[in-house]
Amino acid sequence: MRVSKCPIYLSTFVFSSSVSPPHQQVLLHFSRTSSRALSFNSIFSAKGKNLLQTSCAMEGLSFDKKESKLETTELTDSWQQPRIWSSPEGLQKIDISKQIFCNRSLNMKNVVAVGFDMDYTLAQYKPETFESLAYDGTLRKLVYNLHYPSELLDWSFDSTYMVRGLVLDKKRGNILKMDKHKYVKVAYHGFKEMSKEEKVAAYGSTLTRDAFDEPEYALIDTLFSLAEAYLFAQLVDFKDNHPGKLPESTDYYRLYKDVRSAVDMCHRDGTLKQMVAQDPKRYINEDAAIIPMLKMLKDSGRAIFLVTNSLWDYTNIVMNFLCGNSSSDGSSTFDWLQHFDVVITGSSKPGFFHDENRANIFEVHPESGMLINTDNGTPMSQVGSSTISLPGKTLEKGRKVFQGGNVGHLHKLLSIESSSQILYVGDHIYGDILRSKKVLGWRTMLVVPELAREVELLWQLKDVRKQLQQLRRERDNIEDQMHHLRWSIRFEGATDAGKDLISSELKKLQLQREKVRLSHQHGQRECHQKFHQVWGQLMKTGYQNSRFAHQVERFACLYTSQVSNLSLYSPDRYYRPSEDFMPHEFDVFVM
Repeated sequence: MRVSKCPIYLSTFVFSSSVSPPHQQVLLHFSRTSSRALSFNSIFSAKGKNLLQTSCAMEGLSFDKKESKLETTELTDSWQQPRIWSSPEGLQKIDISKQIFCNRSLNMKNVVAVGFDMDYTLAQYKPETFESLAYDGTLRKLVYNLHYPSELLDWSFDSTYMVRGLVLDKKRGNILKMDKHKYVKVAYHGFKEMSKEEKVAAYGSTLTRDAFDEPEYALIDTLFSLAEAYLFAQLVDFKDNHPGKLPESTDYYRLYKDVRSAVDMCHRDGTLKQMVAQDPKRYINEDAAIIPMLKMLKDSGRAIFLVTNSLWDYTNIVMNFLCGNSSSDGSSTFDWLQHFDVVITGSSKPGFFHDENRANIFEVHPESGMLINTDNGTPMSQVGSSTISLPGKTLEKGRKVFQGGNVGHLHKLLSIESSSQILYVGDHIYGDILRSKKVLGWRTMLVVPELAREVELLWQLKDVRKQLQQLRRERDNIEDQMHHLRWSIRFEGATDAGKDLISSELKKLQLQREKVRLSHQHGQRECHQKFHQVWGQLMKTGYQNSRFAHQVERFACLYTSQVSNLSLYSPDRYYRPSEDFMPHEFDVFVM
């Protein structure tokens, strides 16, 4: 049965596909429309501000070039007066940019422990300063350690150019954006856009599908990888445009390998973390809701733990900054540890998530940073001594800090047997989410900072996207008519006069189809560029889910824009996915 109008289904809204992940849902009332000549109304935000003037007819789409500005006052005010669910005013509408989206049902009452990653999860680094710092450090290593031309030191970094979910083709020097089926939709050689013919020649003309995996490809799945991806594109252009500047043996694959080596050098010598430690506020966003969130989760009876690849000294500095702790002389304190039952530093994720990984686990003495031998987490006495001797004073009982180990050690320290009782929050698809979900069965939540702006734009452009869908349907209808007329000429025994009439009608339909195609193409590109001038929407490539969105959908039970959004929801909440539509059901609900 076909329904002419679709009511609003709670918080469910659909844009273009029944398999769209929940971030593309918007409260939207769809009604049937059959007009071929379309007009776009002005789009207004909830506050009544005119955000985008658009008009559309068969001749084409036009967009107001003025970029809409997202509201940032709430983020600024939130540091001074964070609102959490357990406060008297907690039961308020949650802004769409702060909502938690659900892929798989998750009843928090079944969760007995909540764990967090630190870097890019609890600690959100500022791209304009931190990624620039990483970029500059990598450039210096390339020049001074790997003997690249000194003119590279004059290069600059655009922190807004690259996005997550891209794939680097090491052999060809290309940067790719793919859909969920691994079809290349957007491709650049260095910073030069590849034509459709070039994309097909490189990635669409083989008998077998490319898996786009290591070692031929590099996956840009972390925010920290954006700087090295940008530098790789610069080096590709440099090699192409300045022959002789690099040794002939330096191919694109070698360029990427050298960039990775330079990045590793920056990590090994500690220059990046030393700069952050000297001035955390310059590189890390403040979030006053983190402590209330941790307190609320702990008061609800959950065990709280931290598992990070960073070592103890850096972890202590960053967590002190996030928790607003410092002594009168500016030195670090250990007050932040009261919010955690177990802290594991130097975890070496993703290897940490394999129980068969026989990594030793040491207890960390916080004041001195010394490592103490343990027996699966229990401190051991030294040979010849019957007592355990610790240097100086120790922390309160129950606040345990460790280094190394594996997931089996963590389960023992938390006294948890069932993996499904743990919710782990991280930012890295492969390092945090995929392994913990696929190998262990932990419940997972992915932090996607880019999501805040993405869902705001999705809401603002909802009418534009709806009209683009109508143009797409209009094109399909015209093509069906053309196919039917051509069939009539071939098989229905039309007279010569009839064939002339059909040919005339076909020409009209061809012109009409071309107008609609150009209108849709122009509007789609304009909408695409509203999200990102080069790569478009993070979670989409055209009408298909992007490779990144597909990974989020597969491996993250929940996802949201920042970790402290957990503070806006009940710690006992039952998260349920929005109502999904199969492709055969979609037309019933949106027409």
